[in-house]
Amino acid sequence: QVQLAESGGGLVQAGGSLRLSCAASGRTFSSRTMAWFRQAPGKEREFVAAISWSGSTQSADSVRGRFTISRDNAKNTVYLQMNSLKPEDTAVYYCAAPSALYPSSKLYSANVYDYWGQGTQVTVSS
Repeated sequence: QVQLAESGGGLVQAGGSLRLSCAASGRTFSSRTMAWFRQAPGKEREFVAAISWSGSTQSADSVRGRFTISRDNAKNTVYLQMNSLKPEDTAVYYCAAPSALYPSSKLYSANVYDYWGQGTQVTVSS
């Protein structure tokens, strides 16, 4: 069983930055892919970024070049550094982890993730 807890959300002006953190329980953190998703009001949950156990990353086109995912296995924590924030980045951001290994092509789908945090609100004002 894996428990995930996000933190770091808040209100920021457009062009600003935030860093989200996700603390994970369990001894298998270092071997797991970790990901961030987000969900805006009235919209479906969408993939933001993922990082494999080896540190390889992938991200959505909408955030590439602005958001960076990273991990610290010693702290069982995954981060999402968000720069140049835009009002359309406003959403609840969720940390997620799958219970099995999947190819990178599958990591964009919320369906492969078994563990989710409670979410943290990010609001970007114009």
